[in-house]
Amino acid sequence: MPSLKSREWTLASRPVGMPKLSDFQHQDTEAPEPSKGEIQVQNSWMSVDPYMRGRMYDRESYVPPFQIGEVLQGHAVGTVTASHHPDYSKGDLVTSMAGWREAWTADPSSVMANKMPKTNLPDSALLGVAGMPGLTAYAGILRVADLQEGDTVFVSGAAGAVGSTVVQIAKIKNCTVIGSAGGEEKCKLVKKLGADHVIDYKQHDSYEALLGALKGAAPKGIDVYFDNVGGDHLQAAIEAARPMARFAICGMISQYNATEPQPGPYNIIQVVGKQLTLRGFIVGTHVDMQPQFLQDMAKWIESGQMKFEETVMEGIENAPEAFLGLFQGRNTGKMLVKLG
Repeated sequence: MPSLKSREWTLASRPVGMPKLSDFQHQDTEAPEPSKGEIQVQNSWMSVDPYMRGRMYDRESYVPPFQIGEVLQGHAVGTVTASHHPDYSKGDLVTSMAGWREAWTADPSSVMANKMPKTNLPDSALLGVAGMPGLTAYAGILRVADLQEGDTVFVSGAAGAVGSTVVQIAKIKNCTVIGSAGGEEKCKLVKKLGADHVIDYKQHDSYEALLGALKGAAPKGIDVYFDNVGGDHLQAAIEAARPMARFAICGMISQYNATEPQPGPYNIIQVVGKQLTLRGFIVGTHVDMQPQFLQDMAKWIESGQMKFEETVMEGIENAPEAFLGLFQGRNTGKMLVKLG
């Protein structure tokens, strides 16, 4: 098998505040014929995710930072084009952490590659509802937030890849769901997915307005908050929380590009009196749930209980634009880049 031509992206400079296109560098390369123990893969889809912004800082975190000049990493799905590895054959579908490039050659373990079983799902779903974002939603709402039937659940970022899945899982579990999203089209989607109440935070663009809308939707308070946003949403959730409420803190996208320290919720003292549980989490801690997650997700999708949206940008050349779009509200559901 000959080498495959590939285009890829590296980090050219560490962003300050909102990333810019000039922070990324494009280069042409090749994925060589595999050596013993290696496979060669042509990527067909790659993912961009908010957590990648944290890896652009030069600081210690739960994953190592991206390095200047090195190829960026992210989830991808592709097809084996050549193999010198006993567990992989030409034509196998694989997911990996070798995104931000069109093709790659490596020992599968070095890029966290996994051979995927045949399913009735489109390949792109393995990066969204049936992939890392889906498992994040599943583990966060069921285990971290300890969802109980009949709970009143508030979900911020409810039109995103994780939030939209949380909304539907909570409805499957017979809960009352309040979703927050930005703009009329996204709010229509969240309502279509089953949310009982939807708050357009662009229409309620002050803390007082947001809190008023939340209390109007949940006059008796909320039992669970799934946080993708932080900031005013977290503060409002604390104010509206019932005693013993559980918060799953998944992300705080409102602060990812902050250049100065952000103030915490001024009402944090209510955590004590209301005996609230606020628990941050990352999906990698909950991979033991994946077999049950895949079983449940396949069942829910087949029955029509779980729907999913994708925002697709075409071509590796548009990967940075897709990434920036996450912070500009340009995605509904999972943001993906289709490679060709």
